[in-house]
Parts: sequence; C-alpha cells; structure tokens
Amino acid sequence: MGEKYFAEVKKNFGFGCMRLPMGVGVNKKEFSKMVDYFIDHGFNYFDTAHGYLAGLSEKAIRDCLVKRYDRSEYTLTDKLTGTYFKKQEDIRPFFEKQLKACGVDYFDFYLMHAQDKNIYKKFKACNAYEEALKFKDEGLIKHFGISFHDKAEVLDEILSDYPQIEVVQIQFNYLDYENPSVESRKVYEVCEKYNKPVIVMEPVKGGSLVNLPDDAKKILDEENAKSSTDYSYASYAIRFAASFPNMFMVLSGMSNMEQMVDNVSFMEDFEPLNDSEKKAVENVCKVFDDLQMIACTSCHYCVLDNDCPKNIQIPELFACYNDKKMFKDWNQNMYYGLMTKDHGKASDCIGCGKCEQVCPQHLPIRDLLKDVSRTFHG
Repeated sequence: MGEKYFAEVKKNFGFGCMRLPMGVGVNKKEFSKMVDYFIDHGFNYFDTAHGYLAGLSEKAIRDCLVKRYDRSEYTLTDKLTGTYFKKQEDIRPFFEKQLKACGVDYFDFYLMHAQDKNIYKKFKACNAYEEALKFKDEGLIKHFGISFHDKAEVLDEILSDYPQIEVVQIQFNYLDYENPSVESRKVYEVCEKYNKPVIVMEPVKGGSLVNLPDDAKKILDEENAKSSTDYSYASYAIRFAASFPNMFMVLSGMSNMEQMVDNVSFMEDFEPLNDSEKKAVENVCKVFDDLQMIACTSCHYCVLDNDCPKNIQIPELFACYNDKKMFKDWNQNMYYGLMTKDHGKASDCIGCGKCEQVCPQHLPIRDLLKDVSRTFHG
C-alpha cells in the first residue's frame, strides 16, 4: 500500500489526469464528481503534467480539486517536461507557472518527465535534476523522482547518477511485461535493485486491455465464471500491476464516472491476482501476440503542438488499424475516412521522423504508417 513508502499517500491507487471527461474543454462538473468519489473512498493521489490536455489538466485540478479541498486532503504530482525549457534558466519560471496553474504552493511529487536516453542528455545538459533538487531544498516539492520510457540499462545509468531519486514512474502492464521494446519486467527489476518504489502508468495500455479481442474476453469471462466474480477487464490489468511488491502507486487515467466506480470497487480492498488469474492473463497475452497489433497507447506525444508536418492523426489511425485487425470491422474504413477528411492520410507521411523521436513506446511509426496505408489504401 502507499503508506509503506510515503506517509501522505493513503492507498496504492492514483487518479491519472491525462484522460479527463471532456466537453467544451474539461467537463468540470463530471470531474468534480469523480474527485469527490475518489476521495470519499479513501484515495488521495492525483497525477498531472503541463502537456496533459494542452494545459487544461492542471487548471481543471485547480478548479475541481484544489479550490474544493484542504491541501492536506490530497497528494499532487506534476512533472518537468523537456519541451518546455531550452536552458536551465527556463526551468524555474516554468515550474512557478505550474504551481500557479494548479493553484498550490508546493507539489508533493515532482518528476523529471518521460526520461529516455536522449531526453536525459538534455536534462543533464540543462542541469534540470539539480534545479529540481533546489526546489526540494526550498520546500516547493516534497519528493523528487522521474517518469521513464526506455530500456533497463538507461534507467540503471540514471539511478546510478542520481541516488537522490526517490521514486520511479514506469509503464507496466501484463502485455508489456516481456515486451522487448518496453522491457517492463527488466525496468521494474532495476527499480528493485536500487530500492526505488514504483509508480505505474499505462496499466491498461491506453485502453487496449479494456477493449479486448473476443478470444481474450472469453478467457477472462471464463475466469470470472470459475470463481463467481464479476471483475471487469480493467480490473485484471490494474490488479496485475498492483500485485508486485515494490509498487507504490498504480495510476488509472479515468475519463468517466463509470470507470471511476469500477476501479475503486476492486482497489478499495485490494487483492492481488491469484495463480488462476495470472494464468488467464498469460493466455490473454497469447491472443494479442497472435494479432500482432500496433502497441500504441494513444498518449499523443507524437502529435502534440502540431509537430507532424502533414498533420497526420497518428494515434487515431493506429486505433483504426488495430480495430480492423481485432474485430474485422469494415466500419473502420469509414472511421479512417473521417479521421483523414481534414487531416493527413497515412500515405502522406514524408518520413521526417519527428514522431519517432518523442514516442515513449519507441515505435517505428514511419514503417507502421506504411502498414496502415496498405490496409486502408491497398
């Protein structure tokens, strides 16, 4: 549980504020209801970053959480993202902007965001870690950590360089556990080596472990029938991640009240996966392996700030491709057409590689867009 590591955190389940309920902007009425339900059931950890929802996430937290609850009632995490500074002198003004956007005087946790080999080089060159550690000395953050997207050897280097790191946020789910491009297991083992508590992001892999192929649904439905339970597909994914001993926090990016109620139902009195459930999850992985789907989590880093020169909505086109493979759904041709009506087609890619430079999954996006193009254009 959360209190095993940090006293201010009540339980090991957190509200990831990257995929909030939306309308014209964030639906603050719905978000406020979700915040209330979350806190009323004994949880208090909220996670955001300046780039989430193009800056709207921080402001929604200010209006729906910070203005409505005493500062002692919640734990707030924010992040330093490399796209928002060019030199060390840019970092403090940006940090102060984040405090103001959230309406707080300090952050409980502050993470160096999306660290990989190349981004880490930039952070080192700008003394970003040193600058953030000053914030801790000044009481502006309580705990210092990183969020990480790369191979285990890179994490080993970072944790060796900076023993001051208190916590590591990693992508971890049953589909990526042995994935050679994500290395969830190996990355987790590096955290164990350095005795760093782990925060889990993407436990349901951007919804992929909720919207399952029919063969995978059948496996989990049969598992539920064996034990007369009614666990959701999301529950198997989140409980898988939370079952590991060094997990301090598992985040879920909930976007509606239905997801909130479901997640709280199995995390309020958390039970790790039993042996039969673990076997079922292994069999679900085999189903996905056979489909050879694109491992996109829809984080949208590849299209933030309109970086794609051809304005290709990459995550949406990958979703159309996956759905067509998963469900043999001819309607995806129509959705593909809608997605590309006012945006670039997969075939419009000029191969500049900007998207691949920022992809946390390290996907070969240019090659994958060719696969999408062949699927929808022949």
